[in-house]
Amino acid sequence: MRHGWRNDYVLKQNYQDQIEKLLQKMEETDAVIIGGAAGMSAASGYNWYEMDETFLKYFGKFAEKYGIKSTFFGFYHPFETREERWAYITALIKFVYDMEAGQTYLDLKQLLKDKDYFVLTTNQDAQFSKIFPEEKVSPIQGDWRYFQCSDRCHDQIYHNQVLVENMYKNIEGTKIPAELIPVCPMCGKDMEPWVRSRVFLEGSDFRNELVKFQMFLMKNKYKKVLFLELGVGTMTPMFIKEPFWELTETLPHAYYISINPKDAVVPGKIEKKGLAINEDIARVLRDALTLKENEEMSS
Repeated sequence: MRHGWRNDYVLKQNYQDQIEKLLQKMEETDAVIIGGAAGMSAASGYNWYEMDETFLKYFGKFAEKYGIKSTFFGFYHPFETREERWAYITALIKFVYDMEAGQTYLDLKQLLKDKDYFVLTTNQDAQFSKIFPEEKVSPIQGDWRYFQCSDRCHDQIYHNQVLVENMYKNIEGTKIPAELIPVCPMCGKDMEPWVRSRVFLEGSDFRNELVKFQMFLMKNKYKKVLFLELGVGTMTPMFIKEPFWELTETLPHAYYISINPKDAVVPGKIEKKGLAINEDIARVLRDALTLKENEEMSS
């Protein structure tokens, strides 16, 4: 991590005090900027990094045949044929479309009721977009619901639900007919999911997602801003965690809260402007929402 951020992390406080502090900061802030990552979906039962019942339901035959142990790593498995790789990709995207909105996302929406907010997310599973308006969400690492040209021959991404539904119906074992593999309408090469990879298209759609976030930030930078980090780990801290720390230090009325059972920390530089809650995200959001509802009933 950059700029000495690794030093002097703040110890966590009493859990009930943390919940009260979280709710207080959410109520008094003018704008909330959410930084959401894989931990949010994992807290709703959609864990992309472990083998569980959901994984086996959608990918059991791939796990049995190829030894794939998680949804995420299956995408990077070295399949021998295009037909096998695209059968797995199709099952993965079908899973994304079938996933109901997770309870953590529903609870977050309730907590944000009547607040001005924006979501910056490295998640590619569209969970935030199932709950919040698209103009309020920037998926800066891509979105499984879109295809791009694998050769990046042109600057356009394509919504893929109709294609995927047809492809999924025609999976045979762990393969898909070669003629159903989507190809670029411009150059004829295979398409590719629009998610972070060595060929990820950082074109106009990618830039537009960054601009959406930057515009919201510019509008609110001198107001009371709460940076609420949810389920962000340490694998790619440069996308959410480190920018949130730096913005919290720089902006005069900013406050930072991180919720993560393992990786919630507050650097010493922003000790007086931050709170780390090392607890299950689902529990924290549910307890905060319950406290909010109780306070509204008693007022």
